[in-house]
Amino acid sequence: VQLQASGGGLVQTGGSLRLSCLASGSIFSIDDMGWYRRAPGEERELVAVITSGGITDYADSVKGRFTISRDNAKNMVYLQMNSLKPEDTAVYYCHLDRARTYSGRYYRNFWGMGTLVTVSS
Repeated sequence: VQLQASGGGLVQTGGSLRLSCLASGSIFSIDDMGWYRRAPGEERELVAVITSGGITDYADSVKGRFTISRDNAKNMVYLQMNSLKPEDTAVYYCHLDRARTYSGRYYRNFWGMGTLVTVSS
């Protein structure tokens, strides 16, 4: 199983970015998927999470600005980020809670490599 995140970049305050993450590797099903971020000098924090059924939860700091969604058929999760602020600058990581492959193997607490989002003031 691999998680490949993309969509990061440099954007001005108030701008938007859309992050995408593809989970690949003969995956049969995925439970929760989410986005975390680590700002310079800070601990990694949860940004948003979505269950396989589409239930979402967000960090208070991004509520109303970010939207998480997923396409179960494509094994993808997205993070639409609007009204970006300089404090959103961080490396964003895709995460899956548990995935099952067609061979019956389970992957738990799996992380992607991260994509950098920089918001200029």
